[in-house]
Amino acid sequence: MGEIHWTEIVFGAATFFVLTSYHAYWLYQVRQAPFQTYLGVTKHMRHIWVESIIRERRDILSVQTLRNWIMASSFLASTSMILGLGILSFVFKPEHVTEIPFDLTLMFSRMRTLFMAKLMLLMVHFFFAFFSFTLSIRYMNQVNFMINVPPDCNHLMTPEFIAHTLDMGMIHYTVGMRALYLSVVVTLWLFGPVWMFLGSLTLVFVLYQLDHCCTLDYSTAKCELRTSHSEGEP
Repeated sequence: MGEIHWTEIVFGAATFFVLTSYHAYWLYQVRQAPFQTYLGVTKHMRHIWVESIIRERRDILSVQTLRNWIMASSFLASTSMILGLGILSFVFKPEHVTEIPFDLTLMFSRMRTLFMAKLMLLMVHFFFAFFSFTLSIRYMNQVNFMINVPPDCNHLMTPEFIAHTLDMGMIHYTVGMRALYLSVVVTLWLFGPVWMFLGSLTLVFVLYQLDHCCTLDYSTAKCELRTSHSEGEP
């Protein structure tokens, strides 16, 4: 058993820097220029959708739409749990448990043990994705009830409050998807640190295309909910 090769440290740090820098930049854009990101645009559209559902009493449409999201979250949560438990069963086989020193100072001092640490990190990604998707299901189920409550029955069930609850569910869904995306990079790490670094660069390129509105300009839009139609507006 040899010591950790320098490429594990260098490319590991480079991968962490690339992924952290991109997500910090993405979150900054979401806060400062939300309509240049798909996360900000879809949040705005969800608020308008909730308002229209409540105003026009389209109960069946709301239930069917939320049901589709719940089904997707349930499938991804089940898949994440199965993958996580599969890795857990491999890591904690009797012949493998003896290789894992639970002292962190020893865990990263041997190449063979580092491989087991990679598997454990991959397992954590899947369990975190499972946790996020189950929280998404929880919020979606709450919205199912809230959105069908007549506004006259409870003054607290405003479109803004319901839309906020829906946003919480979608945020957890997005976080779960990020965990699955990042698990690809950790999987490539099993084949070597160079593959992990190249995978992180590819993932950042793909995520940038998915996160940003490249062909639409929402920079001057305003996220305002309309409670009623203006006179003369079609």
